[in-house]
Amino acid sequence: MNAFFSNPAIWKTAGLLILSNCFMTYAWYGHLKSLSSKPLIVAVLISWAIAFFEYLIQVPANRLGHTHNIGLAQLKIMQEVITLSVFVPFSLLYMKEKLTLNFLWAALCMIGAVYFIFRD
Repeated sequence: MNAFFSNPAIWKTAGLLILSNCFMTYAWYGHLKSLSSKPLIVAVLISWAIAFFEYLIQVPANRLGHTHNIGLAQLKIMQEVITLSVFVPFSLLYMKEKLTLNFLWAALCMIGAVYFIFRD
């Protein structure tokens, strides 16, 4: 497992997935705050436009990872951990949601998922 995480492709893939998740989190949830007074079609079209840029980053990230022997399940768990890592600060800082123990429990579950998917 240690050699796996020393692979530069893992870090490049993770970096691209972090960036793509910033776009996707905003596309999925940002409109709830920033576009709540706009018609639904406006929120949908703006969210789709943001998601387009997410896909321009996410698709190459997954191709890069898969090309460098990161398994499909490993890519998925990476994506989920990154999603939670991006969502929590977004939720707290931008959406002004309250921090609860549920974030901790979710993170612990993700740590378990990482362990089982990435173990040799």
